[in-house]
Formats: sequence, C-alpha cells, structure tokens
Amino acid sequence: MPPAPLTLPEGLTARPIRPDDVPAVIELLAAAEAVDDTGAHQSAEDLTDFWVNDLVDLEQDSRLVTTADGEVVGYATAIAPPTFRDAYGVHLEGRVHPQWRGRGIGRALLAWQLERGTQVHAQRHPEAPARLTVTAYTSMGDLTALLHRAGLVEARWFFHMSRRLTDLPEPRAVDGVQLVPFSWDRDEEVRRAHNTSFTEHYGSSERDVATWRVMFTGQRAFRPDLSVLAVEDGAVLAYVLAYVYEGNTAALGERETYFGQIGVLPQARGRGLSTATIVQALRVAADHDCQLAGLQVDSDNVTGALGVYERLGFTTGRTEVSWSRHLSPLA
Repeated sequence: MPPAPLTLPEGLTARPIRPDDVPAVIELLAAAEAVDDTGAHQSAEDLTDFWVNDLVDLEQDSRLVTTADGEVVGYATAIAPPTFRDAYGVHLEGRVHPQWRGRGIGRALLAWQLERGTQVHAQRHPEAPARLTVTAYTSMGDLTALLHRAGLVEARWFFHMSRRLTDLPEPRAVDGVQLVPFSWDRDEEVRRAHNTSFTEHYGSSERDVATWRVMFTGQRAFRPDLSVLAVEDGAVLAYVLAYVYEGNTAALGERETYFGQIGVLPQARGRGLSTATIVQALRVAADHDCQLAGLQVDSDNVTGALGVYERLGFTTGRTEVSWSRHLSPLA
C-alpha cells in the first residue's frame, strides 16, 4: 500500500522520480547549494549511480514535485539498504528549490518520507527496530527547524574534514606491512575486512556483495588507483578507499580525493596502520593531480579516528547532524 498523496500548494503535483529527471534535480541542487552551503556538488552521473541500481525502487521510494509546466521545485527519497545491525535504517533525503520554500512543500515531502519509511519498515523488517534518518548540515536552518517541528531528534554529529595536498607527512613504515594499491582480485577481501572493522560503529551494517558494489567499489567515482591497502603475509589489515567526484572538481576548480572508507581490522589496531595507510593515500593522490583530500568522521567515533585525522592535518569545515525517528519492532 503506497503512502497517501502529498498535500501540496495549488498548481503543484507529485510523481515518482524517473532516471531522466536527474539533470533537472542537479539544477535544483545547484540552486539550493547557494543557500544551504553543504560543500557538495553532485554530477548527473554520480546521482544516477545513487538512484538507478538494484537497491533503489524509484517508483515506490521517491517523489518529485513539479509545476504545471514541468519545472522541478522539490524532491524526496526514502531509501533503505537491505543490510543492518542494530536497527533497520531508512535514509530520507530531499530538497526544495530556494525560490519555492516557505509554502509547505518541504513539510509535505517530509510527511511523505516518514510515512513511506514507516511502511518500508513494516513491509521488510517488522521484527527489528528501525531508524528513520535525515541528515542536515548546521548551515541548513530551514531544514533543521522543519525536522525539529516534526519531532525528529538529533542523534549524531559528523565532521566534514579536508586538507590541502601540500606539506605532506613523510611515509610511515610498519614492520612486515606492504602498502599497495587496491586491486580487483582483493575486492571481496576488502569487503570482508570492512565488515569486520565496523562492527562497533554507529549505523554500520554488514555489507553484502550487492550493497558493497552499489554503494562503494561499483561507483563510477571510485578510484582504485588512489586507494591503498595495508597487506601483511598476504592478508589485508587496513584500507583507504578513495573517490573523485567530478561534480566537486567542476565546482571547486580543484580535484579532491575523498576517503570514503577507512578501516583497520580490530586485531591489527595499535600498530600505526591507519596513519601509515592514510599518509600513503595522501601522497598517491598528490602524485595523481589531486589538490585536496576530504573525509567524514563521526564525532563520537569509537576508534579515536578524529584525533588521527587532526594530527595528519585535516581540519573541520562543516558539520552534518543526523536527525532520527526511532520505530519499535512490530512483531
């Protein structure tokens, strides 16, 4: 049973997003960025990767708001990856064009998302608790107020950190460990290493093969040549997976290597592997025409990653807050 129709201002209608809507959504996001200041500049190709895949049902889990003449003024998605640990996660994303804000469109889209997220939980994993989550940068005052009024609560703070690829740290050696580029014959081993490394992290889940490919190494932005693995006795102990988002490159005029996943196996911690692997990834990126490096870290990361990144010269530029509504098991 689909959610109830959106209650929208007169002259506006809503329908599911289609793949050919992506360019119009990118235009909306570019207009919103001038107000919202998220630092994210997506390309049509990147957004297509996120939306057009085996994990997303755009017909059921998205809505696009348009005027009578087809202008896109807002959108919303409610997407739930199939794997989870502590709570089944449904991720709610959306935006309203700045010129159309203040008319109730965002409120209608959020109501639809919350209803759809509740249905997804009931349909797919009623036996488990669920968490409906919206992330909002601290610069997004309108969205923050909307989430507060809807009863969502602040759950987590994530720092977006970056550094220039100048004055880089010297390479770090760890006895018995080789630092090598990612290779496709190790993709499955890295997936398993990631699952083992993130068992204690907030919101993490056991990534199956399909989810791993769609969300991580199958993205067109993934750069195996900029990614680094720490290997000892033929086994991966640590990794940095790097991405280059050309939408950001076009907007910034500089190329950023983004460290999307950084991990160390629990039994290998305390040997300096994280620092050594990141330093190597920084130096490789500088040698491959990148000028910046970026990453995101949970402010309450249980492994002390924030301190590691700060010691390596990363500084926080923006903060993103995770707002959640928790749902109890139904069965």
